[in-house]
Amino acid sequence: MSKAVEAKKVLVDEITDKFKSAASIVVVDYRGLSVAQVTELRKQLREAGVEFKVYKNTMTRRAVEAAGLGGLNESLTGPNAIAFSNEDVVAPAKVLNDFAKKNEALEIKAGVIEGAVASAEDVKALAELPSREGLLSMLLSVLQAPMRNFALATKAVAEQKEEQGA
Repeated sequence: MSKAVEAKKVLVDEITDKFKSAASIVVVDYRGLSVAQVTELRKQLREAGVEFKVYKNTMTRRAVEAAGLGGLNESLTGPNAIAFSNEDVVAPAKVLNDFAKKNEALEIKAGVIEGAVASAEDVKALAELPSREGLLSMLLSVLQAPMRNFALATKAVAEQKEEQGA
């Protein structure tokens, strides 16, 4: 009996470490997905550098409490899978949200974004954000707009003066 308890403690410690070290976490209900769909989802998540695990809820609840994320416990009912990302905050939300749009059986329940518990709506909002490169290009175009408008205006004034002088 003590070996089983020790194994469970080790598992809870492992899950706790993942919760503490992850940049973002998304909890989903995968009921209703076929094996082929789950395999495809795992493949997409793996390509994005996201770890996708299924743990017993009792073990996950203990790990969540140990990690100081007690607000996540209310989402840990029924069959759950958890996506962990250590580098990219947006990757698990984006992949899971895109997959949920195509497969209605996948339900995003909650998440943890940089140490703060987030609702399903927060996770979906994060997934809808443009990528970092997209945001940078938007910023660059906003910064270039006044200079571009000034250049066009001076060119128009110069052309108008040339016409008047000719």
